[in-house]
Amino acid sequence: MNIEVITKEDLQALRRELLEDLKQFISSSKQEPKKWLRSADVRKMLNISAGTLQNLRINGQLKPSKIGGSFFYAFQDIQSLMLGDTKRTK
Repeated sequence: MNIEVITKEDLQALRRELLEDLKQFISSSKQEPKKWLRSADVRKMLNISAGTLQNLRINGQLKPSKIGGSFFYAFQDIQSLMLGDTKRTK
């Protein structure tokens, strides 16, 4: 049977390696949120149905841009809606 002794220096080296790996992982996983979202993305983010999203459009709570046959919503407007901010400007 082989017995290996782990020293304090070994543990410190492992710690440094783990910290470096975590830094790389965190920096690579940071993504800028999309500026414009499609209806499906908004419904998923807010956990609402297509009808509820339509009501938000009709009531003026969300003001989408329509390109072709698709609605696009500004990410900032979605955040404002989620935070209950009534001072949204467009």
